[in-house]
Amino acid sequence: MRRRLTDYLPLVVIWLPLLINAAHVVGFTAWTTWLSFTPSDLMPEYDWAGLRSYRGVLRTENTEIAYINLLIYSVGFVGLTTLVGFVLAVLIDQRIRAENLLRTIYLYPLAVSFVVTGTAWGWLFNPGMGIQKFVRSLGWSDFRFDWIIDRDLALYTIVFAAVWHAAGFAMALFLAGLRSIDPDLAKAAQIDGAGPVRYYLRIAAPGIAPIALSVLVILLQFAIKTFDLVRAMTGGGPGIATMLPAVVVYDFMFQRGQLGRGSAAAVLLLLSLLAVLLPYYAYAQWRARRNRANG
Repeated sequence: MRRRLTDYLPLVVIWLPLLINAAHVVGFTAWTTWLSFTPSDLMPEYDWAGLRSYRGVLRTENTEIAYINLLIYSVGFVGLTTLVGFVLAVLIDQRIRAENLLRTIYLYPLAVSFVVTGTAWGWLFNPGMGIQKFVRSLGWSDFRFDWIIDRDLALYTIVFAAVWHAAGFAMALFLAGLRSIDPDLAKAAQIDGAGPVRYYLRIAAPGIAPIALSVLVILLQFAIKTFDLVRAMTGGGPGIATMLPAVVVYDFMFQRGQLGRGSAAAVLLLLSLLAVLLPYYAYAQWRARRNRANG
């Protein structure tokens, strides 16, 4: 009996939570998808309503603005995070003395939730208590830094905070890729007279291309699912200037009490995620088959 328990206990410990989580995710996804085709409001209803909820969601200004903002936010967040992460990885790859300390500092934001990040940066960008007030207290009374209350600039404050939060994650992956490159390549490049810039751009960057693609996909799905950061910093405002799709889902479900439309918005958000993940999965499968074929 003891031997059997020893053999089966790891399977129970591992597979039981996995099965429960899978049932939870699949079950609630199916239920939400069904509700998106019903006329549900404050309480679930199970009468078939077709695409009425989807038409209602797609015709609202909030949804249109949210997906335009998502495009701008995704480009800024993914592009800047990738760039900053790669630059930090290159700097740390120089084998400097304080490498462990700097790596810890750059990775620290990952230990902080998006709510804390959004709250802290919201305070800093707030003209009544943050950077603007501090600089004016030093004597520059005409200084302005009120992006967070400017309809045209508020979205970029969220991009800035998101880059600060995720740059360490990109740095860690890029650094692991740089450290996995054969040191003989670096020595050969030095012998041929290639400087650091040419080495990292012409040799190191192509060598870590698969890692860079993984970073891009992960950051893009982070961008699509962004909710906590926006909710903590701006709440989607001023007005609807920083509205994102995840905030639209929350708005329909919990602020307007339109469960059917909220479910439809959630399904549209899921489709946006699948539009990113499925092509990457297909590419990964194709690459694995090619590697097996090449031995």
